Amino acid sequence: MYQDDYKRWKETDLIDFDLNKELNDIEGDDEAIKDRFAVALQFGTAGLRGTLGAGTNRMNIWVVRQATQGVADWVKTQGGTQTVAISYDSRLKGWNFAREAAGVLAANGINVRIYDELMPVPALSFATRYYNCNAGIMVTASHNPAKYNGYKAYGPDGCQMTDDAAAVVYDSIQKTDVLTGAKYMSFAEGVEKGLIKFVGDDCKEALYEAIESRQVRPGLCKTAGLKLVYSPLNGTGLVPVTRVLKDMGITDITIVPEQEYPNGYFTTCSYPNPEIFAALEKGLELAKEVGADLMLATDPDADRVGIAMKCPDGSYELVTGNEMGALLLDYICAGRIEKGTMPEKPVAVMSLVSTPLADAIAENYGVELRHVLTGFKWIGDQIAQLEAAGEVDRFIFGFEESYGYLAGPYVRDKDAVIGSMLICEMAAYYRSIGSSIKQRLEEIYAKYGRYYNKTD
Repeated sequence: MYQDDYKRWKETDLIDFDLNKELNDIEGDDEAIKDRFAVALQFGTAGLRGTLGAGTNRMNIWVVRQATQGVADWVKTQGGTQTVAISYDSRLKGWNFAREAAGVLAANGINVRIYDELMPVPALSFATRYYNCNAGIMVTASHNPAKYNGYKAYGPDGCQMTDDAAAVVYDSIQKTDVLTGAKYMSFAEGVEKGLIKFVGDDCKEALYEAIESRQVRPGLCKTAGLKLVYSPLNGTGLVPVTRVLKDMGITDITIVPEQEYPNGYFTTCSYPNPEIFAALEKGLELAKEVGADLMLATDPDADRVGIAMKCPDGSYELVTGNEMGALLLDYICAGRIEKGTMPEKPVAVMSLVSTPLADAIAENYGVELRHVLTGFKWIGDQIAQLEAAGEVDRFIFGFEESYGYLAGPYVRDKDAVIGSMLICEMAAYYRSIGSSIKQRLEEIYAKYGRYYNKTD
């Protein structure tokens, strides 16, 4: 069966020269053919993710078209605006896949709002909500190595797709022939017919306004003199993160030069995951060189942020996702109480596998801390429940141990842009009172006790 599929693909004009070359290169290699064609990538609540290449078990324009036809079939049953938002990160073929998805949607009579530049996960979630879309598509493989790409699908609330919706999409994909089943028109034709439009500056500015409105102590950073080293890890973070930090008054920002601009090959960091030391190594070297107070790194789709903090002895220490979640919860609670901006009956949300230290902190500040299943969509679901009850302003913070943070209801996925903003504001605040993040963490341990944390 897989040999028949291989032959069919080989005899088809696949448009992408790389695919035809790959199929020619593996001719006669049964294992290589089997690996590419014996199974297909399976669409789930997290969409698709796989190695770039030819075949049904790889990420390529044909698999993207097939998946998008499944999304289109689902959207057409939903009514509403019949609109889908699309974004993409710096990964190889990301823009190609985004355009292919737009072409399939347009051919199905569905309106598309696509970013004209690579933008992170929170920007996609925001645009989905801003334009009242039926769905959103983010072309990304998050922090995986360079040979991967992926396709995340979002519901109309800006949350990753629910189990029920994903099952309907998957069923439709199963009925769609990968090479001939998807409707398609060129990107240019879709633009000409008015079906494909770019995300407007109004949407982009509204996102920045929403993020910056969540500052705990506005104006503080303008006089704190915080010195920062930042790495976008060759992903989408450079523009949005530096824009927000400069808007809030942080001007002493040194970017890791080798990791500044988008580069899907990730040549200086083979695994661009801010949870691991290797991803922060270049930034740490630069931080030591310039004497930075803080070093930040965001992953390629800028939904997670890792940090290294400067210690009193001049050394740098990595901060885990659990530690940073606890620090931010403490900072937001204390700051909002001080400023009189804490809502009545405040709610924070964290994943079940995150640190119980957060429970002790929340109890101290009178915050209801809700525990949800692993996956940020469940934090988004809690925000949606508050919104449905007319109480969305009660939500103050959500986090998971894998370096994902959110401090507002404007999006429904983790956001490294607001995470970076609040981490820097927190560092600036402690610096302004003669303290530091490290010192505050020790104070938290002294007050609530030390909690053992282990993550795989």
